[in-house]
Amino acid sequence: MMGFMRHDETRTLSPPTTGTPTPEKPAPGPSPWVLRIVTVGLVLAALNLRPAITSLGPLLEEVRDGLHMSGSVAGVLTSVPPLCFALFGFTAPRLARRFGPTAVVCAGMVAITAGLLLRPFLGGTAGFLAASALALMGIAVSNVLMPVIVKRWFPDRVGTVTGLYSMALALGTALAAALTVPLTDALGGSWRTGLAVWAALAAVAVLPWIPFLKDRRGTAGQPAGAPAPPVLRITRSRTSWALACFFGLQATAAYITMGWMPQIFRDAGLPAGTAGVLLAVTMAMGVPLAFVIPRIASRLRTQGPIVLVLSGCGLLGYAGLYLAPAGGAWLWALLLGIANCAFPLALTMIGMRSRTGAGVVRLSAFAQSTGYLLSIPGPLLVGVLYQHSGGWGLPLALMACLLVPQTVAGMLAGRDRTIEDEC
Repeated sequence: MMGFMRHDETRTLSPPTTGTPTPEKPAPGPSPWVLRIVTVGLVLAALNLRPAITSLGPLLEEVRDGLHMSGSVAGVLTSVPPLCFALFGFTAPRLARRFGPTAVVCAGMVAITAGLLLRPFLGGTAGFLAASALALMGIAVSNVLMPVIVKRWFPDRVGTVTGLYSMALALGTALAAALTVPLTDALGGSWRTGLAVWAALAAVAVLPWIPFLKDRRGTAGQPAGAPAPPVLRITRSRTSWALACFFGLQATAAYITMGWMPQIFRDAGLPAGTAGVLLAVTMAMGVPLAFVIPRIASRLRTQGPIVLVLSGCGLLGYAGLYLAPAGGAWLWALLLGIANCAFPLALTMIGMRSRTGAGVVRLSAFAQSTGYLLSIPGPLLVGVLYQHSGGWGLPLALMACLLVPQTVAGMLAGRDRTIEDEC
């Protein structure tokens, strides 16, 4: 990460030099310390892209009681993240062109901090949802722009750096799931304090991006606010649609898992603390695998075999939750953790399916926003099925069935081609 980058991907914080560099004297890339700051910023930002969601799962029952929610309303609550990601993700390319992607990510971290700090204390379900939406807005734009920043600053290390921030994302997800209940107990037992404490981690993530607030270059290297480059008709690309469907279906599975898996274990007789730890185990599987899978995927011409392995683990995990949720709880948590690594695989494919930074931002915004839009009904439907059927049989059957189209879409998205060829 600390070497120089190709001239056509170079980004610096200093004013551009006059004249055109000759082939004999290529323009220098960013200095090593700049790349270190970007790397730290990526890692800290990634750590904050899921605690707003996974800190809620272990305390969902307490939040429901405190805010007087029904099971259906709780299902709506678990559907808010993909809804916000879909709506606000579409705005990320325009914001990045106007202000620069690093400045937008910095603002995203500020929004996460404010939302996490405010949501437990605004009172009532409406206030809780509004503050959650603020935090999720910051997550949404950062979600879309992470692959863009990787492609821009580390064009020859897409797999490695994607793996690094995916690993940090999985670590933040797991830490929030595992530590929320103990932190709540240590801070007096109030679920409001236990949720608000994660704002401190988000506040730290603002700091590395502050030096880049004046970096006004847009997603394709042009100054922010300059006319956008020619726009790809991305909806004409079959790969774009396949990747959007794959992203949406894996997001459906992930948000159902994060929102409802602790409740499955609690209904099976396990205590809240253990249910939170089991969710943390599921999320923690992504820590090593989120680093390894992008590296492997970037070396393969097609990523279909990885899709098949992940889907198989998901099917085994859902079957186990149905047959013996308490008896094999740790094994099912491990298997579902492996299945959830479809997320870093999808991010890697976003970086691989386009040749340019401008193409990556278009593909990232389309695949993630469309995908999250597709994922909205899943957690809500699970809540409705759970409330009206009185058990987890139907919800788990739904989750297993959704893995079939996810596998097909992943196989299509993993083919060796780019959106530029198809458009």
